[in-house]
Amino acid sequence: MRESLRRTIVAVCDNKIAKKGPTVGLSFYAFFANKNSDPELLMEAAHWWILTHELDHFEKAVKIKALVQQEIQQDPEL
Repeated sequence: MRESLRRTIVAVCDNKIAKKGPTVGLSFYAFFANKNSDPELLMEAAHWWILTHELDHFEKAVKIKALVQQEIQQDPEL
């Protein structure tokens, strides 16, 4: 997953958690202001969400943030 998408995911998760608490859920659509503005990036997020991690449509923001941070720690060159 490209670095810009990882940063966006972490920022969105941080924002949602700050506003709604640690139990807030979201889908991969939450990372896009307009779902059709960048279809390639949307598909990249969908692939990571659905195929790589087999996540449900809605997941806890803290879980998503942790997955991204774990991937960054495992391979910072991603």
